[in-house]
Amino acid sequence: MTETPTPAAEARRMQIGDLAEATGLSQRTIRHYDEVGLLPATTRSDGGFRIYTDSDLQRMLVIRSMKPLGFTLEEMGELLDTVDTLAADATDTKARAKLAEFIDQANAKRAKLALNLSRTDSFIQDLQGK
Repeated sequence: MTETPTPAAEARRMQIGDLAEATGLSQRTIRHYDEVGLLPATTRSDGGFRIYTDSDLQRMLVIRSMKPLGFTLEEMGELLDTVDTLAADATDTKARAKLAEFIDQANAKRAKLALNLSRTDSFIQDLQGK
């Protein structure tokens, strides 16, 4: 006997277009992340369409946040694995150390972006003054 999903559970189910709209990413990008194993669809419909959950949406938002910082697909996968490990066992010291490394990397990448933005602002001001 299969259970009929409650309306709340159904609301948490999204097709790829819904996920694309919620994240601002293209369906092609989402399919790519599925193909490389970063965001496999939680399930598929009877017709073979990818079905995503709120948890998948949260994973995609993490991936989306890492992309402009220049993290590689491999690094994204490592961070997601680390987050999954900590969700299962918040006391895992190895995972905590790995998360700290990612935080340090993200801070360093952010600082570099901030420096580049500052230089860009100066460049624009220089051009406007000419």
